[in-house]
Amino acid sequence: MTTTHTTDRGTRKFASRLLMTSYGLIAYALFLLVFLYAIGWVERLVVPRTIDEGSRTPAGIAVFVNLALLSLFAVQHSVMARPWFKKRWTRIVPAAIERSTYVLLATAALALVMWQWRPLPQQIWDVQAPALRVALYAVSLAGFGLVLTSTYAIDHFDLFGLRQVFRNLRGQRPPETAFRTPWLYRIVRHPLYLGFVVAFWVTPTMTVGHLLFAAVTTAYIVVAVQFEEHDLIATFGDRYRSYRARVPMLVPGLPVSRR
Repeated sequence: MTTTHTTDRGTRKFASRLLMTSYGLIAYALFLLVFLYAIGWVERLVVPRTIDEGSRTPAGIAVFVNLALLSLFAVQHSVMARPWFKKRWTRIVPAAIERSTYVLLATAALALVMWQWRPLPQQIWDVQAPALRVALYAVSLAGFGLVLTSTYAIDHFDLFGLRQVFRNLRGQRPPETAFRTPWLYRIVRHPLYLGFVVAFWVTPTMTVGHLLFAAVTTAYIVVAVQFEEHDLIATFGDRYRSYRARVPMLVPGLPVSRR
């Protein structure tokens, strides 16, 4: 009887781990779909509706709606990434799927931004020379490439919750957080954010709506870096302070602020 009960409990535990793994895989797949769509949305390529298309709204209302959408996205990203929130959140959500849940909600927030975005298509600049347009598209897409490369430089699968659910499936404990500075991170402290800035600002056609999106997301990035580095110093102490004193935040070659 005891053996049967133990076997049943083990089966239920494995089924629970398998369910969490499936959840993590679904969250990751949805992220990939929405992120790829977002590239086309920003670049005005391939996708059926872009940053300059959609329901027309008076300019004042459009700005208000778009700022509200971007604020919701920023709050979700910043609050859920903080250690104090994770500590409370994992009392409700199993630790193994905490990151996957973050990814899923971030994906939903990004999808909401693109779905409800109000276009402001008035042009600020529009490069007509074909060769220069192609060059600008190439640089912007390279920015998105830098984003992706940066995730692999640290740990892509950990960043998006896959490593956590697979370790949980195998019954392994989470490893201790290690401080590493792979090659991109020896040039700037936040190459992933740099990639987004390049992708959003380098464009052959800049509209009012695109400018609003680029300006607000860049401001969010600058603020988010401060919170993120505060948490990193709390975790790694002098190792991160020393790193911050040597490596610029976002712009390669820029003198480092001595704080």
